[in-house]
Amino acid sequence: MKWQQAVTDYKNYLRIERGLSENSISNYSLDINKLINWLDENAISTSPEAISEEVVQQFIYSIAKEVNPKSQSRIISGLRGFFNYLIFEEYRNTNPLELIESPKIARKLPDTLSLSEINTLIAAIDLSKPQGERNRAILETLYGCGLRVSELINLKISDLFFEEGFIKVTGKGDKQRFVPIGGITVRYIDLYRNEIRKHQDIHPTANDTLFLNRRGKPLTRAMIFTIVKQLAEKAAIRKNVSPHTFRHSFATHLLERGADLRAIQQMLGHESITTTEVYTHIDKSHLAKVMNEFHPRKEI
Repeated sequence: MKWQQAVTDYKNYLRIERGLSENSISNYSLDINKLINWLDENAISTSPEAISEEVVQQFIYSIAKEVNPKSQSRIISGLRGFFNYLIFEEYRNTNPLELIESPKIARKLPDTLSLSEINTLIAAIDLSKPQGERNRAILETLYGCGLRVSELINLKISDLFFEEGFIKVTGKGDKQRFVPIGGITVRYIDLYRNEIRKHQDIHPTANDTLFLNRRGKPLTRAMIFTIVKQLAEKAAIRKNVSPHTFRHSFATHLLERGADLRAIQQMLGHESITTTEVYTHIDKSHLAKVMNEFHPRKEI
């Protein structure tokens, strides 16, 4: 089997069998191409079925000098997945990365905003301008539903099920989930829809898109980042605030108030509970409160 044929087949597998997004598929193939290019540069002739653990190990040692531990870990993970696919398809019996460990990476805790800081940010919005109502609805949705930026800009009017108290969100890999929506967020989305969006000239391709720019087209990721950054500056908030900060704050505030970690995982659309567990490191006082309230040996 030729390397490029193996990569093409693997990409089709990720697209059809795993349902991954084109962006994720592209990242996986880039990692494999790094190995292929390294083999060419070092005049090493081997195939995907025959490449040995020793050769792969040499490649990992070489990239360790060029990339940071996080990138190195991602490349190892990507290659491990590729060779597992070859085993699944019975091209190989073993994975040459089986005994190669990923470097330890310090887990960076996400920045969060307090409720008063979120209120300050929203209060900084100029509601005298048409985009003011839209921006308030955007921030309330980011914080009220814990959405990713991509999920926000792709949110459709047909995804809003206000009577049932949910919105339908399309997340990574086009996986859909239903997220509860509170009354405050519903109120501000309806205000924007009825007072601003209703009176816009909407581009034919954006009839069902909820949040629009002044030209009646969908907003971009960059525009959401700009809106948030400008408001943080206006509100004199010194933290590194991005749209994702609202998602982190959503999860942290729910956990602080006693929400179940599994429920938070479902609302955020995390595939693994370990991704959600990062929020348990943010507020140690909450964990102490849980221990004191529920542990059978809380008293001496």
